[in-house]
Amino acid sequence: MTLSPDEQIKAVNLTKTVTTTSGNLTILHDISLTINEGETIAIVGASGSGKSTLLSLLAGLDSATTGEVYLAGQPLHKMSDDARAALRASSVGFVFQSFLLLPSLTALENITLPAELAGDKKAKQRGLALLQQVGLSERANFYPAQLSGGEQQRVAIARAFITQPAVLFADEPSANLDAVTGSKIEALLFELNAKHGTTLVLVTHDPAIATRCQRQYQMQAGRISQSQERQQDVG
Repeated sequence: MTLSPDEQIKAVNLTKTVTTTSGNLTILHDISLTINEGETIAIVGASGSGKSTLLSLLAGLDSATTGEVYLAGQPLHKMSDDARAALRASSVGFVFQSFLLLPSLTALENITLPAELAGDKKAKQRGLALLQQVGLSERANFYPAQLSGGEQQRVAIARAFITQPAVLFADEPSANLDAVTGSKIEALLFELNAKHGTTLVLVTHDPAIATRCQRQYQMQAGRISQSQERQQDVG
C-alpha cells in the first residue's frame, strides 16, 4: 500500500482475537483509521471498549490477528519484533497511567535513559531542558519515591519527549491523579506536544480531555465510529 506523505499512522481492517477458556473472543472488529502528521487524536470509550488494545496495535506493542498497520511510513504487520522495537525507539514516545519510572534512577536519569541508549551525546543537556519545561528543575536528583504522583507523571512526560518522537501515544495519562493535578498534567502534555510538533494519539474515557484534540474516534464493544472534528470557537 502507498501512503500519502502526510499519513503518520494508518490502520486497515484490523481485528484482534484472543483465545479464552470459553473459546475465541474478538476484542477489535475490522477497524480502519488514518492519522496525519502533527494531528492530535483522541480514542474515547468506556473501560473494556478496546481502546487500549487498539493503541497497542497502532504502536507495535502487539500484533493484530488480521489487518495492516503502518507507523511512521513502516508496515508494522510485516516487521519482526526486533524491527518494531527499533522503530519505537527511534520514532515513538509513550505516556501511561502508571508512570513506569525506574525506582533506582533519579528524575533526570529516568528522562535521559532512552536518549542515552540511542547514543545521544547531548542527552543530559536536553534532559535538563525538559526538566525545566515540566517545572521540575529542582527535582533533578530526586528519586521517584521522593516525588508526588503528579511530579512522577511530569517526569514520564519529559522522558517521552527526550528522543524527539514523531508520534506520542498517551494511555489515560491522568487516570491515577486527582482532578486538579490531572488537569495540570493534561495541559502540560498538550503544551509540550504543540511545542515539539508531535503527532499525539490519546486514549481516554474522559470526553472533556478528548475535546482538546483535533479529532475523536469513539469506541464501543471493539468497534470504532467515524471521527468527530473539534468544534472551533466562534468569537
